[in-house]
Amino acid sequence: MIQVTRLNDSVLLINAETIQSVEANPDTVITFLNRDRLIVKEPAEEVSRRILRYRRALGAAVLEEGPREPLSAA
Repeated sequence: MIQVTRLNDSVLLINAETIQSVEANPDTVITFLNRDRLIVKEPAEEVSRRILRYRRALGAAVLEEGPREPLSAA
């Protein structure tokens, strides 16, 4: 999840995995996979950095846990 700020100053956590695109138009518009849109205060570059940071954190968590053992077909 990443944190963004709506135009009315309310803070919202959104699932970065459901973001299709981020555009500056001049407001930053986040479009989700289901075609919903959200206008936020953060610049598009900042939203992009937060998405990247989130994905890196997920990758680091997987590396820390190590490989999982395959499920056996019992």
